[in-house]
Amino acid sequence: MDGNGLKPTPETGNSQNIVCAGSDRDATMGVAPAAGSSEASPKLRSIGPYRMVRLLGEGGMGQVWLAEQTAPVRRMVALKLIRVGVYDAGMLRRFESERQSLAMMEHPTIAKVFDAGATPDGQPYFVMEHVAGVPITQYCDERRLGIRERLTLFMQVCEGVQHAHQKAIMHRDLKPANILVAEVDGKPVPRIIDFGLAKATAAADAADTMLTRAGAFMGTPAYMSPEQASDTADVDTRTDVYSLGVVLYELLTGSLPLGVPDYRRPIDEIFRELREVDPPRPSTKVRTTEKELSGEQAQLRGTEVRQLEAQLTGDLDWITLKAIEKDRERRYATPHELADDIQRYLRNEPIVARPASTAYRVRKYVRRHRIGVSVAALGALLLVGVGVMQAAQLRRTTRERDRADRITQFMTGMFKVSDPSETRGNTVTAREILDQASLDIDRGLASDPELQAQMMGTMGTVYNGLGLYPRAQSLLERALMIQRLRLGPEHQETLKSASTLGVVLYNQGLYDKAEKLQREVLDAQRRTLGSSHRDTLVSMRGLVGTLNQKGRFTEAEKIGRECLTTSRRVLGPDDKETIGAMNNLAFALHGERRYGDAENLFREALEGERRVKGPDHPDTLVILSNLSWTLQQENRLAEAAVVQRQALDIEARVLGPEHPNTLRSKNLLGRTLRHEGRYSEAEEQHRAVLVVQRRVLSPGHPDTTWTLELLGLAQSEEGKYAEAQKAFQEAIQAAGKGQSSNVLNNAWYNFACGAAIAGRRDEAIQILRQSVDKAWLRNESIAEDDDLKSLRGDPRFQQLISELGHRTASDGKQ
Repeated sequence: MDGNGLKPTPETGNSQNIVCAGSDRDATMGVAPAAGSSEASPKLRSIGPYRMVRLLGEGGMGQVWLAEQTAPVRRMVALKLIRVGVYDAGMLRRFESERQSLAMMEHPTIAKVFDAGATPDGQPYFVMEHVAGVPITQYCDERRLGIRERLTLFMQVCEGVQHAHQKAIMHRDLKPANILVAEVDGKPVPRIIDFGLAKATAAADAADTMLTRAGAFMGTPAYMSPEQASDTADVDTRTDVYSLGVVLYELLTGSLPLGVPDYRRPIDEIFRELREVDPPRPSTKVRTTEKELSGEQAQLRGTEVRQLEAQLTGDLDWITLKAIEKDRERRYATPHELADDIQRYLRNEPIVARPASTAYRVRKYVRRHRIGVSVAALGALLLVGVGVMQAAQLRRTTRERDRADRITQFMTGMFKVSDPSETRGNTVTAREILDQASLDIDRGLASDPELQAQMMGTMGTVYNGLGLYPRAQSLLERALMIQRLRLGPEHQETLKSASTLGVVLYNQGLYDKAEKLQREVLDAQRRTLGSSHRDTLVSMRGLVGTLNQKGRFTEAEKIGRECLTTSRRVLGPDDKETIGAMNNLAFALHGERRYGDAENLFREALEGERRVKGPDHPDTLVILSNLSWTLQQENRLAEAAVVQRQALDIEARVLGPEHPNTLRSKNLLGRTLRHEGRYSEAEEQHRAVLVVQRRVLSPGHPDTTWTLELLGLAQSEEGKYAEAQKAFQEAIQAAGKGQSSNVLNNAWYNFACGAAIAGRRDEAIQILRQSVDKAWLRNESIAEDDDLKSLRGDPRFQQLISELGHRTASDGKQ
């Protein structure tokens, strides 16, 4: 039965697709039908402009019909008709309240009232929109929505109930069967139905406040607030907040807080349990539910049991428990407050809900055990327990205070300069402060290893942003060692540090080490946090970048698409991780020579980055440089040069002239200059970059190797082949020292291109033959490279292309 005592007819079965009628697994304590009451007359085929189609549901209060309105517009509606013989004065007043309540409200999530009146026999009815939806829990389960998606949908429901409260209307029977979800333009839209139990909180006259009579309980026990289950009629809008909390609990766990009531028991026992028994935390409910059932519920939420428990533990536990607090003074005051706290959770902001204080827990204990605590011995024991808990709280407070003091002292030391001669007047750079702090961190935070590791991780991230990768690696490795020992290898903070270390290894060109670590972290995060967690998506994006640098573009594209799709769904289109995933996927498409697709995705990412972070942010500049590279590959050299100079000017100002990103942009501009035939300018550009890279990155860094190759190509174009050959050989030697195979492949390939440019055809063919035989070269697209155009008429070159084509086809079948 629903909130108005309606039950599905045999014709509709368990259909939930109706307004003001729907089956529910929990009985509703409504007004019982009067003795001798009858159905609506079978001769009643129409009421005014409404033609009855079929009976959707019925109960103690009346019937709901699916009807067709014929004038002034033609549409399907739901017509609610009070049962003949039961509309006494009290019932009619409740009916009038429902009709007026719905007519007062205008909100997308509340079903609209179209009309109201009476049949020729004086039987009241009203007409509302017909919603072809299903209960919110059923909708979420059928589509296997994740926790974040369920919370987003639930917040819309809170907005609708808040609107009703602002109109001084309470629902008082909120439950999944009264919250239907329909899809509009492919997006879920919740609709709240059946305000049959609504009560005006600011009635027009005193008589209107008596709509609920003493002893006539109305509502659904499983979703009813403790105050509704009491002997008084003292309810307010927080009653609806409680019911919303129960719905939230069910959306998160698939179970009711206290289980499905056993209606074979006396109703007084059910109500007493509702008032006095505390429900378990949602995470505890998931953990303690029968294994097979909990696994099924986790699958309906697109995750696994352990991951679901981890998602619910903490903030979602406290939010849900605050919403279903027995003491309404500790409950959220409004649905808006509940929705705001959920929004804070989704934004990774601190939530308002907090664990109950010790004093509050004691008060609740005393209320449940009034007789026992009257005994002096138990009272004394309770006081001792309170003292112990207060002492524990004091120790926790002291630890937090001491930690705060340590942070303050450490941060103060970072900015304290004891020797004026070291400051060069008043100028102290952030880099100098950071360097000094990294030296002092062992001494300053030695007594707090966890905090020490946290600060090391933060400093390592800053060093990485400055392009000082070896220092970043050293700090992050030490932080990771401490966290693995103190927190465990699969703790969220441990995995986050390992993920950041993987990025630093990538930035140093240690792609094999980076890939190994990234895969380990990603596997652990998928197990413990789930595939949709932000940390997991960060690691996934990092792995895509590494695979790109190793030339494994097909694999990178596959993982990149998964990462982008999930990020868009979970984090939104403007989140930094979503935009970063676009960039890395576009890079993979570029590597597959799908330049048009790559350009479109780079431009989309660039637009998002400019909108979210601004035109001068380092991440924006990275995408701008990547876009210029694609334009260059499409032979749109003038456009590429304009974009490259734009990126380079901003990078030199924002990052500095020696930052690795600035140096890469200079190389890209030099490459464009070479393709434009400005060989001496290109050579000059690459020489200047090489000098800086050897100093700030190291001679063996992949970026340095790439610069040597670009320098050799420019010199080959100028006819300086002896110098070019020296540059290529140095690049090959550096690439062979522990770098990935893709870096070595590129070095040999560019060596062959340089020989071909210089007109040394036999040497170029020989180098290419060696590369193919040793599997250094695995791409038949060399036929399209203009640097090798002088070889196209040579049969030996055609043979190489044929062999590469067969090898690629063979690899594709494996």
